[in-house]
Amino acid sequence: MNFIGIIPARFQSTRFPGKPLAYLGSKPIIQWVYENAKAALENVYVATDDERIYQAVEAFGGKAVYTSPNHQSGTDRCAEAAQKIAESLKFDVVINIQGDEPFIRPEQIEGLKACFDSPLAEISTLIKPISNAAEITNINRPKVVINKNTEAMYFSRSPIPFVRDSKPDEWINRNTFYSHIGMYAYRFDILLELTQLPLGILEKAESLEQLRWLENGYRIKTAQTSFENIGIDTPEDLEEARKFLMS
Repeated sequence: MNFIGIIPARFQSTRFPGKPLAYLGSKPIIQWVYENAKAALENVYVATDDERIYQAVEAFGGKAVYTSPNHQSGTDRCAEAAQKIAESLKFDVVINIQGDEPFIRPEQIEGLKACFDSPLAEISTLIKPISNAAEITNINRPKVVINKNTEAMYFSRSPIPFVRDSKPDEWINRNTFYSHIGMYAYRFDILLELTQLPLGILEKAESLEQLRWLENGYRIKTAQTSFENIGIDTPEDLEEARKFLMS
């Protein structure tokens, strides 16, 4: 099975304009992501609608693809880029790599790839066991419950599962909780189907795109990671990442 990695990257961001080109150490954030992805994938592309990002990627020896500025999600941007790449390269699975996580590990990408050892796999994503009780109730950290086949049953900003007859601060000792790490891999044909789905009721309620896929009967295989990715959403996050790099 052939895999490609696509890194959606846009210049405009409400909280941090120009984020992909902000420097972390001696190189921009987008270069960190690209080089770490290349450690696990032969073919990696940055999908962007911005000339500055495109030129920066070309300058460090990477590959970039222009996409529309009108996409509502990274999934949609990945799909357009994948269609363009497919004109000259054969692949079966697209891995959507977050462009604001410079310390992504090759092992995480390998975990996503391994899910496709099963011919039934349509989509895969990463989950991480929660070890901090406060994270269970943090609405900014989506949780996921899985079945015995390690497929996602539901994602929620609420604590799931609810542990009856126990106080919330005791839940972590009564059940295994998983947080969702927002990396995905999709079979190419499935990716194109996902972009045609209308907004879902559950997605609208929770503001979680992956619920649209579950609502429509798609299977999401999960791979566990023990690593906590460092996402950069604000200039303050970048400062924390710089401290981490120096530690």
